[in-house]
Amino acid sequence: MDAQLETLTLPRSGRVEVNINLSADVHVTATTARRHVSRLVVSELGNLLYGGEPSLVIGERMCWRVPVILAYPDTGPVGQAGALDVDVETGEVLVTPEQLTEIANYAHYLAQRTSPATK
Repeated sequence: MDAQLETLTLPRSGRVEVNINLSADVHVTATTARRHVSRLVVSELGNLLYGGEPSLVIGERMCWRVPVILAYPDTGPVGQAGALDVDVETGEVLVTPEQLTEIANYAHYLAQRTSPATK
C-alpha cells in the first residue's frame, strides 16, 4: 500500500522533517474502495473501465485514491483514465459530474490511441 501526502510544500533544498499524527476510523478497506469505484464507473461510464489498486491519500480527509483503468477483454489494460477518491470512514466516492466527464473523455482518448490490432 502506498500513502500520499497532499498539500505538502517542500523547500528546494535543505533538511525536511515531517511528523505526522493523524487518526481516522478506517471502516472501508482498499478492496472495498476499489469495488465502489468499479461499480460506479461501470454504471456511469461503461463496462471497459474498472478500479485499479488504491493508495492511501492523507489530506483534508483520509481517503483511498483509486485509479480508473480502461481495459479491453481480449488484450487487458490500456491505461489510466483518471482516479477517484473514496472516504475511508464513510465509503463515499468523492466524485463530481465534471470528474466523470473528464474520465470519460480521457478513456475515449486512450481508446482512440490504441491501434485496432490490439483492441
